Amino acid sequence: MLAPLPAAAHRGHGALSVVEIDGKTGAVLVSHRIPAHDAEPALALIAPEAQASLDDPDAIEALKGYMATHFTVAAAGAPIALTLKDMTLGADEVRLEYVGRIPPAAVSGDITVQAAMFGDVYGDQVNQVNIRRLGVTRTLIFNGPDAATPQTLDAVAH
Repeated sequence: MLAPLPAAAHRGHGALSVVEIDGKTGAVLVSHRIPAHDAEPALALIAPEAQASLDDPDAIEALKGYMATHFTVAAAGAPIALTLKDMTLGADEVRLEYVGRIPPAAVSGDITVQAAMFGDVYGDQVNQVNIRRLGVTRTLIFNGPDAATPQTLDAVAH
């Protein structure tokens, strides 16, 4: 019998992001869930002057900056300013939560997302972004080096 290989248990690299847009107020909540076993080794490239550890404050600051430039959302053609509200560094997962706001009139407009997190680090990176607005959830998938290419959800009837 063959013993299971440790690498066989690893399913690849991926992150889950959720963008929730409140149809009445225009409030935007973005959450990212990243496996710690993906985030920590990536710190060697993201924060080369720091230790590649989720325990290093300099590495965490670099990760925050990296996320701000590698994940963007725009509504009706206007970038949404996202502010980091909370960050949880768990043994298994890194979770980041951001808040923003758009004019309520833009809620039903086009939503453009760039989810390039770790696509420059891992060739097999897959980022899933669920966008919830007006009672509907739509999913966008961003793969590896192509993750930097923005994707747009068309406007919806309000």
